Amino acid sequence: MEENKKSWFGRNWVWAVPLGGCLTLILAFVFGIGALIFGVSEALTGSEPYELAMEEVSKNELVIDALGEPIEADGIMNGSLNFSNGVGKADFNIPIKGPKGDARVYVLGTKEDDEWTYEKLYVITAGQSEEHIDLLPELLDNLE
Repeated sequence: MEENKKSWFGRNWVWAVPLGGCLTLILAFVFGIGALIFGVSEALTGSEPYELAMEEVSKNELVIDALGEPIEADGIMNGSLNFSNGVGKADFNIPIKGPKGDARVYVLGTKEDDEWTYEKLYVITAGQSEEHIDLLPELLDNLE
């Protein structure tokens, strides 16, 4: 007499289906949040204020002396960046690092008629000898 054996799924479907469904939903949520964070991060790092700040930092002699070269972003920026229809506001800071130390770049600006105007652009170095390096005068000299 031969027994009619059920498959693994046939024996375990009662717990496998709900568990598989829950895992699928959890993974979809995690990957969705990850994609959202990556997309927002890419949009912010591709913005004009972010790119300008990183460009000014990388060519400023005082920042290079304090941090060394190469200087690169060291994490996620903090603050806000809003713009649409030719109007916007930037108020954020970017953690940066070099071989000699860490710092933060602070950016404050507004956008009107598709043109950014910066009110503040400076670096504060970390560590024992905290230093404030103003990048705005050099930026304004380059624009004239």
